Amino acid sequence: MRWPTFGLVYDYFATHSITMKLSQIASALDVRLENGSPDTEISGLNGIEHAGPGELTFVSNPKYAAAARSTTASAVIVGEDFPAISAAMLRAKDPYLTFARALELFHQPLRYAPGIHATAVIHASARIGANAHIGPYVVVDENVEVGANAVLLAQVVIYRGVKIGNNFFAHAHAVVRENCRIGNNVLLQNGVVIGADGFGFAKTPDGHWHKIPQPAPVVIEDDVEVQANSCIDRASVGETRIGRGVKVDNLVQVGHGSHVGEDVLLCAQVGLAGSTEIGNKAILTGQVGVVGHCKVGEGAIVTPQSGVAHDIPAGALVSGAPAVDHKQWLKYSAILPRLPEIARAVRTKKS
Repeated sequence: MRWPTFGLVYDYFATHSITMKLSQIASALDVRLENGSPDTEISGLNGIEHAGPGELTFVSNPKYAAAARSTTASAVIVGEDFPAISAAMLRAKDPYLTFARALELFHQPLRYAPGIHATAVIHASARIGANAHIGPYVVVDENVEVGANAVLLAQVVIYRGVKIGNNFFAHAHAVVRENCRIGNNVLLQNGVVIGADGFGFAKTPDGHWHKIPQPAPVVIEDDVEVQANSCIDRASVGETRIGRGVKVDNLVQVGHGSHVGEDVLLCAQVGLAGSTEIGNKAILTGQVGVVGHCKVGEGAIVTPQSGVAHDIPAGALVSGAPAVDHKQWLKYSAILPRLPEIARAVRTKKS
């Protein structure tokens, strides 16, 4: 099937400037307008230190309170107990989330017209749902199932036997390997690889490395986003599973057989070795590494560049390598610059 309109990519707001009155914005966001005219027109959004007339901004961090008092923005999204300022205020329970929703009012994502590019290669046994946009040089192998409203941009490759739900979006050069399962509303950014072989090798008696087969799939549940150049490996047995609502940042590695719970954040350059378990709503910040077979409990937070070499209890805040309770790590850090002085004192005392 070919549509003559293939390749039509449009963004209404990119070609049509949009202006909304404060009253319209307040109604759409379900927030309270205070100290401003409901007819004030807003044509865009900006950060607190750069916003000017006709723009909407926000304050969620107290350190920007002074900037809010001097801003020339037409309106500011603030918390419900934020002190009054001269600009119009939209009072919200969560200013940061409200600002994110306001951005959606002014900046709709690009929309891609349904169609299959002439250079796409789709196996006869593949089933593609309604309203799909299949871009140039996309490859969809045999026995693949893709739900409705999928967007597969240039050079996306879907291996055989993959099953994908509705509203799938794969940016250029994303790859989903054989027999993986992907839920609804999943977004893969550029260069993501889902289901590459896990890093499994057994040493032979003569010291060579024998590859362990990795046939078990990756399972990605609904509402997951995986950002650029991240890799989620398949397993030798069982599965690698990414829970509902997980957000994976750029350059993250999820090892074979790992299980990541719901609503977890894996920030940039996090590395999970094989068979790691991450509890629901845990947050692993930038460059955290987790040793294989370790468990990070529900709601735990691991601070940047920490190394997890043992299980972390639910709700813990840990830092350092090896990771310890954050308050303990702060004490270590305070002592560290004084170690040469302390060492000299110890040597002097011994002598």
